[in-house]
Amino acid sequence: MIKNNELLLEICKISLLAGDEILQIYNDKIEVVQKKDLSPLTKADIASNRIILRSLEVIDNSIPVLSEESLINWNERKKWNKYWLVDPLDGTKEFIKKNGEFTVNIALIENNKPILGVIYVPTKSTLYFAQQNFGSFKINITSELKNLDGAKKIFVSNQKIIQRVIGSRSHSNQDFDEWVKNNFPNSLIVQAGSSYKFCLIAEGSADIYPRFGPTSEWDIAAGHIIVNEAGGKVRTFDNTDIKYNTKEDLLNPHFYAIGKFKI
Repeated sequence: MIKNNELLLEICKISLLAGDEILQIYNDKIEVVQKKDLSPLTKADIASNRIILRSLEVIDNSIPVLSEESLINWNERKKWNKYWLVDPLDGTKEFIKKNGEFTVNIALIENNKPILGVIYVPTKSTLYFAQQNFGSFKINITSELKNLDGAKKIFVSNQKIIQRVIGSRSHSNQDFDEWVKNNFPNSLIVQAGSSYKFCLIAEGSADIYPRFGPTSEWDIAAGHIIVNEAGGKVRTFDNTDIKYNTKEDLLNPHFYAIGKFKI
């Protein structure tokens, strides 16, 4: 287990605080407004964002933060070498539908790559986390998180044949359907929402997650390192690495997360 890693433990605790706040709103009537890009926004997004930003500032106010709900101008952030990348409520559509598959995502980016990542699934009380060169871990939260000693190391699937393909619960499209039909016609489609899809790859519960719909950098950064440290990889369909904060827009190319398979 990871010993004496105070930073990772603190980020895990922050994700739990944000998750607890989200659940309080989740269990009440959910009010929804639309952002300029027509994506949904709830009080839970805003409350979680507030908690995470305040908490990260307390830890180290010299590290800037880029969040889905607190955007930073490209002229400022292009100077960054190290920063926090946050999605305070990933899977807002799942949150609104009340199917439980939403997450809190916090990642630390350095030199355009994630070096630490935490994903918390509040409705499952399950926390996934990883740090560069330390591996990926999972822990079920049953009480106050005082340390990370109870976490279990997780690994991607070691099967030789891809049999389980993750499909996005709210963002499936024709490109996905055709790609699966052409490449893995006999596969089982595993429906899942939010960054939880990366966790299923990392723990070996699914084999590949191809994504053809639009995503932003905060959607995938924490999942990216969790899959990497579990022995898998996240790549574009051009077989290149995904790099963060290299351009003005924050959209990702189409990509796939995969276990120890070659495609």
